Amino acid sequence: MDSAFRDVLSANAAYVQDFHLAGLEPVAARGIALVTCMDSRIEPLDMLGLKPGDAKILRNAGARVTDDTLRTLVLAVYMLGVERVLVLPHTRCKMASVASDDEVHDTIHRVYGVDTRSLEFHTDNDQLGALHHDLERIRHHPLLPQGLPVEGAIYDVDTGEVRPAGL
Repeated sequence: MDSAFRDVLSANAAYVQDFHLAGLEPVAARGIALVTCMDSRIEPLDMLGLKPGDAKILRNAGARVTDDTLRTLVLAVYMLGVERVLVLPHTRCKMASVASDDEVHDTIHRVYGVDTRSLEFHTDNDQLGALHHDLERIRHHPLLPQGLPVEGAIYDVDTGEVRPAGL
C-alpha cells in the first residue's frame, strides 16, 4: 500500500465494521440530482436534509454544468430516478474569484511549470451569471425532458445557509 494513502485506506477498516448502506438501490430515492462544488466545506447530504440514497451528487470545481455534467444528468434522469436538479455553487469559491481560465493557466505555469492550456477550467467571476448560464444549459438540453424542474441556489460556506438564486 502506498504510504500516501495509508491513512484513508486504514480508516476504511473501521468504516467496514459499521457499514450500513448495503442494499440501497442505485436510484435517487428523493428524485434529486445536486450539482455542487468539490470544495470540502460542503456536506451535500447534511445541508439539504438528505441521507445516503436520496440523491445523485455531481461535484466539480466551481459547480459548473459542463458537457460531462450534462451527460451524467441525462443518465441520472433516464436510468437513476432523477426528477429534479439543483445547481448549488458556494460563496468564497476559488473558481469564481479568478478573472479567467487564462489567469489559472498562468498561475499554474508560473508556480509549477505545468502547461494546462489543454484544459478548460470554466472559471467565471460573475457567479450568478455563470449559474444562470448553467441552469439554461440544463433547461434547454435536447436530451433532457421539457419541464424538468431545475433550480439554482448559493451555499454560504460561513453560515451553512442555502439561498435560492431566483433564476
